Parts: sequence; C-alpha cells; structure tokens
Amino acid sequence: MVSENTSRRSRKSPPPGDTGQEAAYLRFLSEKQVPVTVKLRDGESVSGWIEYFDDRMIRLTREGRPNLFIYKQQIRTITEQGKRTPKSDAVRNIAEETRRD
Repeated sequence: MVSENTSRRSRKSPPPGDTGQEAAYLRFLSEKQVPVTVKLRDGESVSGWIEYFDDRMIRLTREGRPNLFIYKQQIRTITEQGKRTPKSDAVRNIAEETRRD
C-alpha cells in the first residue's frame, strides 16, 4: 500500500545543480578586481584578487607574491575585503579632521 505523500515525493524533480550564479559573481569580482580573502578547506587564508576562473579553478593574483591557481574543491569561502559602508567612511572622515586640528 503506497501512501499519498510517498507518490507526491517521487514526482518532484531535484533542484538544478548549476544556476550560473557562481560564474556571475566570480565574473563581477574579476572585472572589478575586488580584493578578496580565500579561505581554504585546510584553514589557510590567502588574499588577492581573482584574475581568472573556470569551472574547476580560480587564479588569485597577489601583489609582491606569487600568483596562485586554486582548485574550487579546495575553497571553503571567498570573502570580499575592504568593502566600505557609509558609517565607516563617516568615522574615517571625522578621525582625519580631528588629526588636522
């Protein structure tokens, strides 16, 4: 005897594996040369900007240090660096004005 819930579950298709959002985000980071920190699965973090990427790896360009080719399967997170918020800009401007006085 098959219940109604079981038959409903079997008809549902799995979600798509690739939505294209990863490529769009990496393209944005690459085109704008946004500084990023890449945290690897082994806990190590490296910083630079993404110069190139494909379906299996990224190329992280670093100033004054060797560039790295990193397989995506080794990446835990990619975090943008130096994103300023209006509040942090205001605090920075006040600090600069205070130093001038």
